Amino acid sequence: MSEAAAVDAVRRRIDALWRIEGPRITAALARATRDFGLAEDLAQEAVADALAQWPEAGVPRNPAAWLTAVAKRKAVDAWRRAEMLDERYRTIAHGLPDAEGVSWEPVDDDVLRLVFTACHPVLSREAQMSLTLRVVGGLTTEEIARLFLVPVATVQQRIVRAKKTLAAAQVPFEVPEPHEWGGRLSAVLGVVYLMFTEGYSATTGDRWIRPDLANEALRIGRVLAGLVPREPEAHALVALMEFQASRFAARTRPDGTPVLLADQDRTRWDRGQIGRGRAALARADALGRGRRSYALQAAIAECHAVAPSVEQTDWARIVLLYEVLGRVAPSPVVELNRAVAVSMATGPAAALAIVDRLASDGALRDGHLLPSVRGELLARLGRTDEARAEFTTAAALARNDRTRAVLEARAADL
Repeated sequence: MSEAAAVDAVRRRIDALWRIEGPRITAALARATRDFGLAEDLAQEAVADALAQWPEAGVPRNPAAWLTAVAKRKAVDAWRRAEMLDERYRTIAHGLPDAEGVSWEPVDDDVLRLVFTACHPVLSREAQMSLTLRVVGGLTTEEIARLFLVPVATVQQRIVRAKKTLAAAQVPFEVPEPHEWGGRLSAVLGVVYLMFTEGYSATTGDRWIRPDLANEALRIGRVLAGLVPREPEAHALVALMEFQASRFAARTRPDGTPVLLADQDRTRWDRGQIGRGRAALARADALGRGRRSYALQAAIAECHAVAPSVEQTDWARIVLLYEVLGRVAPSPVVELNRAVAVSMATGPAAALAIVDRLASDGALRDGHLLPSVRGELLARLGRTDEARAEFTTAAALARNDRTRAVLEARAADL
């Protein structure tokens, strides 16, 4: 293998490792150093060392442990150079693991602490989301920028400013005390939901779904629900994620090609996850505080999860649930989804009127969702030329390669 090929192979290996273990490595470093910004900087320096050393020396037997140990040594070196040989230095130096021999055992609670630190109320909502997606979700600044439709420089500035703010405020790396949850739980749930959504339907890149990101969001959600058993929306969010994740095995073909809902083999849906989703939604309902956004979305997902086929889905109930959701948490995406449900319940003509109203309002004009739905409705109405034009427009707006390919194929079929 040539030197360039070896470097490329190692880079791919590190990218895959970081997607899976990156949050845990950063969380372990944050716990050891008690400094959020320093933890990520150390982790990135360790990755740079790996890129320089592994092509020649080979990938260690336990690469995550290697990265963690190297990053910790860098922390010790930095403290030594700064003559900060205090108790923090002695604690981390004691029993410093060997990069080759240590057993890597990620601590789940560390990632949860990482999320709570990134979602501290001293940060703006935009900063909370950007920082969590970068450090916990492992998204690049370019991916986050495309997700929020802002310049890359804006995201970079948000993240740098957020780290400085956390350091200046001396925000502790911990899960807050119960009396502090009220002001922070909503932000944490929102970021977990955004992480899962990006994993369920990637906005960019060459993969339609990112199960690693979605499953990590689901794991964090389960831990959260266990910590706040009296919070219905925590259980409802878990229910929603369980229902959606149950379809992962059926959502793509072996080559990564997307499989749309109508074409999915429902025998491949994970019935265990569906059962866990129903149980979580029942726990949320049992608390007796009514259904809010996550619970209503979970109820919609449940309708799909229990239906034997698209044709036998209770579309009338889904329309009703979307109408309620539109009042509780109004948004153009909710209205667009309601239009899809209306098209299945009563026909495409009524749905097209809803979509046309959204289009005239300028809603969703920068994304592929509205023209793709409008194209499907026009195709069902026999307006083929208009439908083809809508799918072509949608394909041009899609930022995910797999989504774009599906829309281009749909336009070609017409």
